[in-house]
Amino acid sequence: MGREIARTVSRRTVLQAVTGLLAAPALTSCRTPASPAVIGSRPTDIGIVSVDHGFEEFRYRAPYQFGGRSVDTVTILNVNCRVRTTAGKEAWGFGSMTLGNAWAFPAAPQDAGLGAMKALAEALGPLTAACDERGHPIDLFRVLEPEYLKAAADVSAARALAVPIPKLCTLVVASAFDAAIHDAYGKAFGVSSYETYGPSFVRSDLSTDLGPEFRSEYLDRYVPSKPQATMPVFHSVGASDPLEAADVRTRLDDGLPNTLEEWIPRDGLTRFKIKLNGGNLDADVDRILRIDRIVNRVLAGRQVSDWKYLLDFNEGCPNVGYLLDCLTRVRTATPSGFDRILYIEQPTARDLKKDRANVMHEAARLRPVVIDESLTDLETLLLAREMGYTGVALKACKGQTHAMLMAAAAQKFGMFLCVQDLTCPGASLVHSAGIAARVPGNAGIEANARQFVPAASAGWDERFPGVFTIRDGVMRTGQLTGPGLGAVPPRAV
Repeated sequence: MGREIARTVSRRTVLQAVTGLLAAPALTSCRTPASPAVIGSRPTDIGIVSVDHGFEEFRYRAPYQFGGRSVDTVTILNVNCRVRTTAGKEAWGFGSMTLGNAWAFPAAPQDAGLGAMKALAEALGPLTAACDERGHPIDLFRVLEPEYLKAAADVSAARALAVPIPKLCTLVVASAFDAAIHDAYGKAFGVSSYETYGPSFVRSDLSTDLGPEFRSEYLDRYVPSKPQATMPVFHSVGASDPLEAADVRTRLDDGLPNTLEEWIPRDGLTRFKIKLNGGNLDADVDRILRIDRIVNRVLAGRQVSDWKYLLDFNEGCPNVGYLLDCLTRVRTATPSGFDRILYIEQPTARDLKKDRANVMHEAARLRPVVIDESLTDLETLLLAREMGYTGVALKACKGQTHAMLMAAAAQKFGMFLCVQDLTCPGASLVHSAGIAARVPGNAGIEANARQFVPAASAGWDERFPGVFTIRDGVMRTGQLTGPGLGAVPPRAV
């Protein structure tokens, strides 16, 4: 475990090239012909003054396996951003996100993927500080995103990566910067960031980002400022997690449960995210059936009758036929267990354009089928709908701006909604919980850092006990009403 010292960058230092990481000329503005500039000035506009960032490293208490991959460490990117309003008031914002390279950049070896993400973060810091545009954070991200993608291409070339940094990976790195800007904006005006999504603060309506169907509509139509009091928590059952005592090879004596059977009474769980590796139908079906038997046994003893499952293949199904066979076998073996499946997450490959044959119409008639890894922009959302996907997984790790826009689009299109995790500890979990508590119709929130890397939330759990300590299977999100995104760090970056 450790921390790298943050480096501060302001406009005065941005006139140099990006610390040798990119073979590109110095940046004086993030304005490009493809990214329309923010015109004029309003009292509710901000400009970016300076940005600093740093990294933290933590080891998991136990490996987490999903989609045939296993992770046991995490690198957290922390970002501070100072902004100035038109009236001259300044405020600091904070953003944080785990660099989940195994999920965001699976085509690269683990070390290479993580190295590329850290290098990209080094590039995005000065790039963000160089932005001379003014406006709402959504206005600024609209200008910054194309520059972030160019930076990713430059880092890929400079590091001679066999596979270029994908857009999803870029969004994950950018999310901490985007969150810091949203956080600073709310703090500059002394309100929750969620109170700034109406026409009093935002320059243009949603048609600018989502098309003519959204003309005269703003985010406040889809995302209320007041959080729900509680949110159901989906407990993640990793593909290699011990389910009961007989599965434990070496017991961890750290005061936390070692098995699913032990977690259920501790947190009062009633929602279960079942991670499946795919590629072995017998193994996947057996895993689902075992979990169903154990949950039935434990919850029956607790006199609980209402619980739900989520099946997450992390792209592991070779084709949609595999998914349909899996569901058929589960329904035959345990009709009640099948009835408890609430939805299915990203069953097949994330690149929908290359995977057009795996349409989800038939599967979605059985249960909502949700895109996760596939969802990087409006284009992929529209393609997913065309291919039969009926739901959307929102994630803080793709950015606050992205989550808000996709939440609006999904609601407009009548899609199933859920909020998922990237093993988010500390500020990133507060950020994720804030999204989950404000998206109408959200099925629940995943919060697995408490299972795998609780040390990364030290200090945060004391300040937000209802978020980091789960009781009766729910997260108490009503407390998330502070200024900005509400995640004031208990320690400096």
